[in-house]
Amino acid sequence: MDGWYDISMKIDIQKITDGEESLVIRYKEPNPTVKKIIEIIDGADNKLWGRTDSGSMSVELSQVLYLETVDDKVFAYTPDKVLKIDGSLHSFLNSVDDDNFFRCSKSMVINIGKVRGLKSLSSNRIDATMESGEHIMISRRYAVEFRRLLRGDK
Repeated sequence: MDGWYDISMKIDIQKITDGEESLVIRYKEPNPTVKKIIEIIDGADNKLWGRTDSGSMSVELSQVLYLETVDDKVFAYTPDKVLKIDGSLHSFLNSVDDDNFFRCSKSMVINIGKVRGLKSLSSNRIDATMESGEHIMISRRYAVEFRRLLRGDK
């Protein structure tokens, strides 16, 4: 069964109050379960998990064009997928260690690494053209910070 892993091994989980946190994986031969656990740990910083009509899946953060809140649900858009993710845009930005993600409006976060063109508009807004050809509006509230980011100012 695809996505099913046999966990017929001893699992020892300990909560500590002092000392350094650590994670130890001990195995004789790397089986599918061990490989998946290592993959999750290694890729924890660069993968985004979400749900599609066909079930749970992950995408590389670098593939995400933008995230959007619609009816209190958060969706991540890649060139060929839409994933519903848990949490909020705020929690996403706090949990992701990637400076390419920028809050561009109350309901959107864009991957500035996927922006292919910018156009200044009236009322201090910016039209960002994404790699997919979609146009994302950077609102007045965030445009000043976006311009500062583009100039390299802190």
